[in-house]
Amino acid sequence: MSDWRSWPQAELERQYDARGTVPDIAVELQAYRDASSPMYQLTPCVRDVAYGRGPNETLDLFPVAGHPEAPLLVFIHGGYWRALHSQDSVFMAQQFTAHGVAVASINYTLAPQATLAQIVTQCQRAVTWLLKDAAPHGVAPQRTVLSGSSAGAHLAAMLLAPAWQAEHGLAPHALCGGVLLSGLYDLEPVQRCVPNTWLKLSDADTLALSPMHHLPHPQVPLHVAVAEHDTDEFKRQSHDYAAACRAQGNAVTWHEAPQRNHFNIVLDWMDVQSALFQATIGLIKAT
Repeated sequence: MSDWRSWPQAELERQYDARGTVPDIAVELQAYRDASSPMYQLTPCVRDVAYGRGPNETLDLFPVAGHPEAPLLVFIHGGYWRALHSQDSVFMAQQFTAHGVAVASINYTLAPQATLAQIVTQCQRAVTWLLKDAAPHGVAPQRTVLSGSSAGAHLAAMLLAPAWQAEHGLAPHALCGGVLLSGLYDLEPVQRCVPNTWLKLSDADTLALSPMHHLPHPQVPLHVAVAEHDTDEFKRQSHDYAAACRAQGNAVTWHEAPQRNHFNIVLDWMDVQSALFQATIGLIKAT
């Protein structure tokens, strides 16, 4: 159990300052863009698909050529809910499509322009579109695995919860699995430090929007990972979420990526020999 409630404020801020764990955040974010940009030339793509009416409610879909019923990996980007774009987040497209897996990258309105509840709702609309309307693009909706990194892992975990799926006419385990990297699953400590200046979470929001209180259906398998250079609190949050899911019956695999930081852990998807790629492809193939 973390004793974060007893920490000096400076320590709480340090633990939840992901950018403070790397020498230059601009370099890390540029790496995403540099790796993603070529994917649009190297891999067939259906760009800027509207899943809703808002200007930011779009996604990019990379089908598998010649494979009309490919499993689908959906990725939700991080950025502490206030940075990045879906088009910074497709660096893995060529590797997965080459292995017979379609890829979708979801865009959403960033905070503080949107509240966190609104962001979650947008992502629900995106996943609903993919599960109900993406089949003509060559994917098998019943073989969809949801993934995310950092704040994106929080959003993916929220979408793995069954209640909203039923409300949208989906089966409670319509999503076949989750791959969650360096995520945040209990927002109470986040509410107490700097990120709440753009999230503006109330106590009620914190409860309603914490995946620890909204676990996946027990039949949904998960791969949960952290980076060696994540802070102790990011690691603890992932460990606690994995343990809670495992306790209710989910099959959960765990990995701590050596020599990786909070930002570049996700780039391991570009290496087909990496533990992350192998765990993800294994989970997808098992659907």
